[in-house]
Amino acid sequence: MSDAANKHAPLDRIVADGTIVVLVVVWWLIARQLPAFVLPGPYDVLQSLARFVTDGDTAFNAFVSLTRVVASVLIAMVLGVLIALAVQATPILNAAVERRLLVFLSSFPSVGWAILGVVWFKISTPTVLFIQTAIILPFCIVNALAGFRQLDQELTEMGISMTRSPVRRFFKLTLPLIAPFLVAGLRIAYGICWKIALVSELFGASSGLGYILMNAQSTSDAAMVFACCLVIVVIYTATDYLLLKPLAQRFSANQGLQT
Repeated sequence: MSDAANKHAPLDRIVADGTIVVLVVVWWLIARQLPAFVLPGPYDVLQSLARFVTDGDTAFNAFVSLTRVVASVLIAMVLGVLIALAVQATPILNAAVERRLLVFLSSFPSVGWAILGVVWFKISTPTVLFIQTAIILPFCIVNALAGFRQLDQELTEMGISMTRSPVRRFFKLTLPLIAPFLVAGLRIAYGICWKIALVSELFGASSGLGYILMNAQSTSDAAMVFACCLVIVVIYTATDYLLLKPLAQRFSANQGLQT
């Protein structure tokens, strides 16, 4: 970081934090003029947020949503790598994947996947996993394909000369080389998956944050609606800051890049 950036960093934090404080005050002033079921105040939302700590059932539903998101991202990433591997091994599949499969997956409506998931799997966890995986899969495929395209052919040929085991070559050579692209795809998919988590659970689950949101809507509990959304922001920010961002920086550093 440059000296100029270091010099302005404290001021930037003050402006950023001050903006949040101003927005909260404006929110509080507007909420005073409206019914709680229309726009709850910050204190009401904080009370609902506290339930995620004090109430076991509410906390469990948040944990269920987190596990579903993580599972969906991992499934989508594995499928993306397998499809990219198939393209690398059989180049004739490249047009089918890029011009057909990716176009189809990228343009298919999210609500369509949600409805199909309920029709095929009923109300269940597999329904949520199917919806989320189908929506984030194209992002994983794109990043995996980009990673394989950037492979150094000389290193690949060297790996072939050192071992005949394709599995060993993949885990010892190929995977570390494409890791920066996979981590980038992981961060994108994780963020998008949280954006669609509530919708997928509204359609296809009887637990999770989407289920809490549906109950809050039926009782006109706007404070809990705000709280569910803020919980997602907190969980995403914490996991990205503590896990995904350091992971991205580690692999980017290995490639001589900066995140």
